[in-house]
Amino acid sequence: MTLPNSDAVSLREHLEALRLADEKLQAERDRRYAEVNVEREKALKIKEEADRNALVLAREIQDFKDEKANNLRSQIEGERGSYVTQSELRSLEDKIATQLKTINEFISQNRGKTGGLQAGWQVLIGIVMAALALYAILK
Repeated sequence: MTLPNSDAVSLREHLEALRLADEKLQAERDRRYAEVNVEREKALKIKEEADRNALVLAREIQDFKDEKANNLRSQIEGERGSYVTQSELRSLEDKIATQLKTINEFISQNRGKTGGLQAGWQVLIGIVMAALALYAILK
C-alpha cells in the first residue's frame, strides 16, 4: 500500500531512520555521561587534594597549639617555684612575730630603766637649778 504522496517513505526506511536517530541519541547520551564522569573524577581529585591540605593544615594548627600550651605549662612550672606558698608565709610570719616579741620585750625593759634614769636626772637638774636660783637670790 503506497500513499499517493511522493514524499512517502516506506516503513523499513522509517524504522531505519528511527533506529539511526535512536543510535545518535544513545551516542550523545553516552558522550555526555562520559564527560560528566570525567568532570566528577576531576572534582573528586580536587576534593581529595583539599581534604589532604585541610588535614595537613589542621595538624599544623594542632602542633602550634600544643607547642604554645607546652610553653605556657613550662613557664607556669618555672614560676611556680618562685612564689611563696601559704605554709611558707605562715612560717615566716611566726618567725618575724617571735623576733618582734623579743625586740619589744627588750625595748620595754630598757624604757623602764631609761625612764627611771631620765626621771632621776630631771630631779637632779631641778635640785641643781633650785640651788643655783637660791644662791643667786642669796647673793
